[in-house]
Amino acid sequence: MSVFLIKGAQLLLSLSILVVLHELGHFIPAKVFKTRVEKFYLFFDVKFSLFKKKIGETVYGVGWLPLGGYVKIAGMIDESMDTEQMEQEPQPWEFRSKPAWQRLIIMLGGVFMNFILAIFLFMVMLMVWGTNYTGKDDVKYGYSVTKTLENYGFQQGDKIISVNGKPIEDLTVDINKVLMFRTIDNIKVEHENGTVENLKLPEDIGTQLFEAGDFPGFEARSPFQIDSVISDFPAAKAGLKAKDNIVAINGQPVNYFSDFVYGLKNNTKDHAILQIERNNETLELTIMPTKDNKVGILTTKTDLDYIKYNSRSYTFSESVSGGMSQAYWEIKDYLAQFKYIFTKKGASQIGGFAAIGQMFPATWNWQAFWYLTAFLSIMLGVLNLLPIPALDGGHVMFLLYEMVSGRKPGDKFMEYAQMVGFFILIGLVLFANGNDIYKAIFG
Repeated sequence: MSVFLIKGAQLLLSLSILVVLHELGHFIPAKVFKTRVEKFYLFFDVKFSLFKKKIGETVYGVGWLPLGGYVKIAGMIDESMDTEQMEQEPQPWEFRSKPAWQRLIIMLGGVFMNFILAIFLFMVMLMVWGTNYTGKDDVKYGYSVTKTLENYGFQQGDKIISVNGKPIEDLTVDINKVLMFRTIDNIKVEHENGTVENLKLPEDIGTQLFEAGDFPGFEARSPFQIDSVISDFPAAKAGLKAKDNIVAINGQPVNYFSDFVYGLKNNTKDHAILQIERNNETLELTIMPTKDNKVGILTTKTDLDYIKYNSRSYTFSESVSGGMSQAYWEIKDYLAQFKYIFTKKGASQIGGFAAIGQMFPATWNWQAFWYLTAFLSIMLGVLNLLPIPALDGGHVMFLLYEMVSGRKPGDKFMEYAQMVGFFILIGLVLFANGNDIYKAIFG
C-alpha cells in the first residue's frame, strides 16, 4: 500500500472518530433536554447521502463531502439555513424554546466531548505504552543551537540541565515547546568544555526564533554521511556524491549534520565552499543553495546511539493525572500558537487537509495514530470555540449576550450572522488548502 493511501486512511479514520464524537456531544444534551434532533451526519450530504436511515425522529447518515459533520437540531439557525422552520410558531421540542442555560450546554457539548476524548486517549496511551524520555546525559553529542540562541550565550554542543530551575523530563520533545509556547526566564546548560552557566532569555524569545526561522532552537547533534544525491539539485550540480563526507563549509568544521545546516543557513553569499573527503582524498566544491537553503542530499546517521531513550511505565492513578496534565499543556501550547498564526509569516504556514495528513506516519502506528487523534481533538475543540457565528463559539457568544442582557438576538440577525460566519469559514478553508497546493507546486 502506498504512503499516500496509508496517511489518507489514518486521516479519514481519525477525522471520522472526531466528527462523530463531537456531534454526539451536541446530540446527548439535546436529547436530555427533550430537544428534537432531525439529522445526525458524518460528513456533509450536499445533494445526496452515501447512507441514511431514520430511527425514531432522527435521520442518521453519512455524506459524501468529508469536511466535517453536523447535527440538525429543530428550531435552531445553523449551517442547514432552514429558515422556513423558523417562520413557524415555536414548538416545545425546539431549540429556541429551551432556556438559555440549556441551549448553552447543548452548544458547548461538542467542545466538551473533544477535550474529554483527548484526556481519555492520553490516559490510555500512558497506561499502554508509557513514555520514553531523555535526560541531560542521554544526548551523546549535546545540542546544536541556532544563531538566535547563540546571541544569548548558548554554544554548539550544550547539554541542558534545567529550565527555570527545574529539570525537563523529555528534553528532545519538551525543550522546543517550552521555548516557543511558554514563559522562560533562564536555562542552565553545561557547555562542551564542561563549564556550567545559567543563561537568561527575554520574554519574546519564541517570537525571535519564529521570525528568524530558527525553530527548532535545539536539536540533538549526530554524525552523518551522505546517503544519496538528488539529481538536478545544487548538490548534484556541485559534484557531491553518495558516501562523501563533508568536513567543512566556508572554512568552518563540519562534524555533525547540524554544523552543515548552520553553515548553509548563515551563509551570506549566493554560494558556499565545501571541503569533502572522498576515497581518502580531500576535495573542494562550490555549491549554490536554493533561496530556502535546499541542496538535495539525503543523509544517514553514522552513530545510531546519539540519543538514549529511557522508558517509564504508569500505574492507573498515575495515568489519570498524567493524561489530564498532558491534555492541559497541549491545550495551553496550542492556544499559544495563535500569536504566531496571526502574523504574515504565520499565515503563510497555515495548512489544510494535506498538511494534517502529512502529520501521520508513513506506516500504520497505533501509538502515533492515537496521539495525533488526541491532538486533533484538542485542535478541533479550540477552533470550534472561536467566536465565529457558524462555529459553536459563535452560538455561545450570542447565548452569553442573551443571558447577560436579557435580550435574545432576532432570527433575521442570526440568519445573516450565520451566513457571514459560513463565508468566513469557507474563506479560511480555501486559504489553508490553497497554501497546501502552493507548497506542493513551488516547495
